Amino acid sequence: MKLYYEDHGQADGCPLVLVHGALSGIDTSFGAILPLLAKHRRVIAVELQAHGHTPDADRPLTVEHCADDVVELLDRLGVPAADVFGWSMGAAVALRLGTAHPERVRRLVLASVSITDDGLYPGLLDGIADLEPEHLHGSELHEEYVRTAPDPAGFAELVTKVKALDANLPQWTSAEVRALAAPTLLVLGDADIVRPEHCVELFRLLGGGVPGDVVEMPACRLAILPGTSHTMVPHRAEWLAPMIHEFLD
Repeated sequence: MKLYYEDHGQADGCPLVLVHGALSGIDTSFGAILPLLAKHRRVIAVELQAHGHTPDADRPLTVEHCADDVVELLDRLGVPAADVFGWSMGAAVALRLGTAHPERVRRLVLASVSITDDGLYPGLLDGIADLEPEHLHGSELHEEYVRTAPDPAGFAELVTKVKALDANLPQWTSAEVRALAAPTLLVLGDADIVRPEHCVELFRLLGGGVPGDVVEMPACRLAILPGTSHTMVPHRAEWLAPMIHEFLD
């Protein structure tokens, strides 16, 4: 598989890897925020298996495979460790990098991530089996795919693989999250697909939810964006970019 990536910004310092959401690519996930992030650091934006410019491979689409692909990309670029910002499926890939390859991750920004099925609103994925590729024709996701994919006719297979992924979402135990070494910034829209209660539970597992004026400030952070749905999260660039820069610095 030939993995597509883009390299932006300054070469000095720890690079930031961007990992997009399912059915999305660099442009639809990070088109608004990438230029702002690249003003102050090196940004490596990747397109995962069967997404965007990257062709499909003869294997299932899984978070584990995608995390391994990012590690190999870092190897080929000579990057020993990086910061990682993932949104939606990309946040799950970023979290897998942090738990399975901790030596390759310095800091994590996880936007709209769930560690268990019940982290999502009940019934949210009940109709995923009925999703057909034609339902997405004319959307910005389909338009991006047709514009960038090596085989524009492969969109139907991508939808099939994403449906299989959504039917078997990755899970993490509380112990795995507590053991996460990388300082983490959690980002959630207040009208996201992940329940805010779940995000707060995750924040506490990472050491957050303490009175910072009384005890030491935790390494993790939590940002809940007002008036923001799941698909709106990466478009809140003017809010997110300063938070991410300050956290990574």
